[in-house]
Amino acid sequence: MSPQQEALKDFGKQGAGGEVTGAWLESHEPGERNFLRLETLPLENGARLSEPTIAYQSWGRLNADKSNAILINHALTGWSDVPAWWPKMVGPGLAFDTDRFFIICPNVIGGCQGSTGPSSLAPDGRRFGSRFPTVSIRDMVLAEKKVAEHFGIERFLLAAGPSLGGMRALEWAVTYPDAVAAICVIGSSAIATGDQIGTASIQIRAIKSDPNFYGGDYYEAEKGPVEGLGIARRIAHLTYRTELEMDLRFGALGQEDGSGRFQVASYLDHQAEKLQRRFDANTYIHLTEAMNTHDVGRGRGGVGAALSRIKAETTVVAIDTDRLFPPRLQKEIVELTPTAKPLEVISSPFGHDGFLIEVERVGEIIRKALERVR
Repeated sequence: MSPQQEALKDFGKQGAGGEVTGAWLESHEPGERNFLRLETLPLENGARLSEPTIAYQSWGRLNADKSNAILINHALTGWSDVPAWWPKMVGPGLAFDTDRFFIICPNVIGGCQGSTGPSSLAPDGRRFGSRFPTVSIRDMVLAEKKVAEHFGIERFLLAAGPSLGGMRALEWAVTYPDAVAAICVIGSSAIATGDQIGTASIQIRAIKSDPNFYGGDYYEAEKGPVEGLGIARRIAHLTYRTELEMDLRFGALGQEDGSGRFQVASYLDHQAEKLQRRFDANTYIHLTEAMNTHDVGRGRGGVGAALSRIKAETTVVAIDTDRLFPPRLQKEIVELTPTAKPLEVISSPFGHDGFLIEVERVGEIIRKALERVR
C-alpha cells in the first residue's frame, strides 16, 4: 500500500456517505473524536454540500447556561485534536483550562481528518476528488456555527486560532458579532497578501504538476501525488521559520552519512515526509485556496468597514520574526478594529511557527484575554 493510500484508508469512513449513522454520534469522552452530520451546507459560491460530516473534539464540561464555551480554530495542517498540534495549551490549569471551560475544536469542512472533504465519499459512493466544490473561510465558519447550534451554544466566551485559524476567528467576529464575546487572532490577517498568494500558488502548482495527481482523482491509483505534496510542504515550511534559524541550525553543513545532502535539505525532507503520511493533497489545495481568497471585507465595503462591525473584544498577536504573516498585518487589524486591545508581540527566533513553540507566552495572552471577559 502506498503512503497516500495508507494515509487515506480511513478518511472515507467519516466523510459524507460514510459510516456515521444518523445525525449524531458522540462518545462523551473528553478528547475523543466525534462526528456531527448536517442535513446540508450552502457554500458561498452557490454550491451545496449534501449531508456533510463535521468531526470535532472537546475537553471540559459545558456548564448549565452554556456560557463557558471556547472555540479553537486550527491552522492549515492542524485538526480537531488540539493537544496533538498545540501542546501544553489544553488541560487542567493550562491556558485553555478544562477545569473551568468547555473547549471545542471542529475539523474544517474540506479537511481530511473526519470532516467532509475531497477524500470523502460523495453521495454516489465514489470519492469526491476533483468534484469537491471550492470552499471559503466563510464556509468553514458556517460549518463551525452549525456545530455550536447543535450544542445550543449561542455565544462563545472566546474564539481563538493561529494562521488559518486566526482568519476564521476574525470571520466569526465579523459574520456573527453577537456570537463571540472575545476573539484572539494569532499570526494572521484580515486579507491575503500578494506575497502569500504567490508563495501558496507555487505550492499548489507543485502538487498539480505531480504526474500522479490525475486531475485530483488519484484515490484509486497505485500512488498519489505524494512528491508534489512534499515539495509544497518544503516551500511552506521555509515560510514558517526564519532565515536566521535556518542559518544557525544548518548553515551550509552537509550530512555526515556521505550522502552529499545538505543538513537543511534533510530537515525539509523530514518535514515533508511527516505531512505526506497524514495529509491529503487535495485538501492541501482546497484549504490553501481558501486562505488565498480570504478577505473579511469582500462584499462588505472593504476591510475597514468589515472590522468596524466587530463587537467582540479583540486580542491580536504578532510574532516579530514572522515572514509569512508579518506584524504589519496584525497591526492593521488592531488599527481598524474598534474593540481591539493593544497589539501583543511575541519575540521569537522561530518565525510563524512561534505560535506552536512559544506556548508559555501565548498561554499568558490567552489567560489575560479570558480574564477580561469572565
